[in-house]
Amino acid sequence: MRKSFLILLTFAALTATAVAQSGRRGLKPTPPPTPEQLSEPPLVVTRPDTESAPLSAVGALPDNLLRHPIRGLDESSFSLGDFSGKIIVINIWATWCGPCRREVPEYEKVRKDFAGREVEFIGLTTEDPRTAVQRVKQFAHDFNFGFRLGFADRETAGVLMNGKNVIPQTLVIATDGRIISHWNGYSQSQGGRHLREILEQAMGK
Repeated sequence: MRKSFLILLTFAALTATAVAQSGRRGLKPTPPPTPEQLSEPPLVVTRPDTESAPLSAVGALPDNLLRHPIRGLDESSFSLGDFSGKIIVINIWATWCGPCRREVPEYEKVRKDFAGREVEFIGLTTEDPRTAVQRVKQFAHDFNFGFRLGFADRETAGVLMNGKNVIPQTLVIATDGRIISHWNGYSQSQGGRHLREILEQAMGK
């Protein structure tokens, strides 16, 4: 009787072990967490860098960039060289960029204040013209963005942004193509007021 009991006890223990191992094999490993999705393209900066930065060793736009055609919002084209003899303000931006949306109205006030003077205001978006034309037009309408608008292709953006993959960026170019000032980002203390100061200095007030 005792021998039968021991056999039954051993069999029960082996059965319990087998069931436990089978249960463990049936468990699926916990999947890794889903990577965080970016809400907008990673091409944006919110804090300004006030350091002026020349784009070349001589601090001037290269001739090939001045001649390079830029696609306009109305499908025409222009080049920076078309505005020789004028001071050029270039604002690099995008419709999805939050700091750009805060900066544009301030820049618009400056543009209106300098209307009729030898200054050309150009806004270049980094977006793809094949998909963004209507979006850019809507932005220009909503924000009364009166800059000459165009699309910065990879070559143009690469040179103007000086290797810094952030927006907004602003450049002020002298009449001879020399870079007067180049800064990245936006803040309330460095927005339209800073642009106005640079232009007044460039024009001798």
